[in-house]
Amino acid sequence: MSALNVPTKKPVRVWVDGCFDMMHYGHANALRQAKAMGDFLIVGVHSDAEIEKNKGPTVMKEDERYAAVAACKWVDLVVPNAPYNTTVEVLKAHDVDFCVHGDDITTMADGTDCYQAVKDAGLYRECKRTEGVSTTELVGRMLLMTRNHHKRRMSAGASSISSFNSEDLGSFSASNSRGNPRQRTTISHFLPTSKRIVQFSEGKEPKENDRVVYVDGTFDLFHVGHIEFLKRAKELGDFLIVGVHDDQTVNAIKGSNYPLMNLHERALSVLACRYVDEVIIGAPYSVTEDILNKEYKVQVVAHGNTSMEPDLDGNDPYKLAKQRGIYREIENPNSTITTEGIIDRIIENRLIFEERQRRKNAKALLEAEKEIKEKNAKALSVGEAAKKA
Repeated sequence: MSALNVPTKKPVRVWVDGCFDMMHYGHANALRQAKAMGDFLIVGVHSDAEIEKNKGPTVMKEDERYAAVAACKWVDLVVPNAPYNTTVEVLKAHDVDFCVHGDDITTMADGTDCYQAVKDAGLYRECKRTEGVSTTELVGRMLLMTRNHHKRRMSAGASSISSFNSEDLGSFSASNSRGNPRQRTTISHFLPTSKRIVQFSEGKEPKENDRVVYVDGTFDLFHVGHIEFLKRAKELGDFLIVGVHDDQTVNAIKGSNYPLMNLHERALSVLACRYVDEVIIGAPYSVTEDILNKEYKVQVVAHGNTSMEPDLDGNDPYKLAKQRGIYREIENPNSTITTEGIIDRIIENRLIFEERQRRKNAKALLEAEKEIKEKNAKALSVGEAAKKA
């Protein structure tokens, strides 16, 4: 058979669905794993009303969540208003080969498994859940920001991420992903590894004639405001480098309990954005000669047209870039959400979100018990089959 007559292989279409509230690196890692199982990744995102019915109120509005998922570099198509209960009919409607979910159970409001139908049809695959991060835990971190005794606990110049006692978040996370109840949790369980960084990085290098753009920031609670900023920054050139400031620098500049997410959590969220080509982890607050020339020849340094805090020495962090005539300002849309705006949503609706935490934790315990029962049942059936053999 000639090469011209060889039939083309049908691309494997993969489905993932979820809330993706406060899109974080755990969500991105699930999407990365799902994309690796096929060729085309379709992501269904539930509406606010569906999530309210089954889990409780969302922090981010549905349009914000749709945009955040669409900006993830492993996503090919976003399906808004996806049903909370994943059915075979939903997969067929989008010509999907199978759906992927993390290795934990998700249930409807009535306690039934959301994926039971596709499991029974053999259209279900699992990916490994990312330990140490969840929307529930992030909400818990923000709720703690309103308690003054946590602010007093911080040592001078230290990152507030490490200043929280493990008991402080006990009420915000009742069980881990393996179904084992726990009464204590820390502010961040994330263990940075070179493997995870490599998985999120595409290893791109700028081409000889590429216009290299540099931006920097905290990128805490990575959101659609950040995404829009990075999209506009990328439009200024061909290759976008993003500097992410370390925890101690952010805390010294911003104070209070910032940042809510540690350096590596924030860096991974930025790396997962489709507009970003490279990340400098722990970049200096001021743009230096090394930033401009050591690794890459930077031709544009950009910042939003919002107020900026001076460096700890009182100097303009973009002084060098301005002197060289390569500084540009990016206009931020008035409607863009900010990290502070997200925190305000939590604080203004504190009682609602505290109740949300309680409901989610109770639901998580039931799901964990259900998961343990299912695993025990599978182990029993395997043992019985082995005996018969």
